[in-house]
Amino acid sequence: MSESHAPASPGDDGLTVRLDQFLQLAGVAGTGGQAKVLIQSGAVLVDGVLETRRRRKLSPGAVVSVGGEEFEIAAPADS
Repeated sequence: MSESHAPASPGDDGLTVRLDQFLQLAGVAGTGGQAKVLIQSGAVLVDGVLETRRRRKLSPGAVVSVGGEEFEIAAPADS
């Protein structure tokens, strides 16, 4: 398994990102529709637990696994 650190695009609170948005930002899904299919098909784990909610909010430190790859949510860079 490879591990990557992907930047999170801040959500409303500045620290979280939605799972479907993250999959697009990480390049795992090209569109929101593709992200939805991946998530709802049971192909995505968050911190080792199956996640089927596409609007699940991810915080820094969360680990998303899909297709044998792991992505850790990075904290936003300080401005």
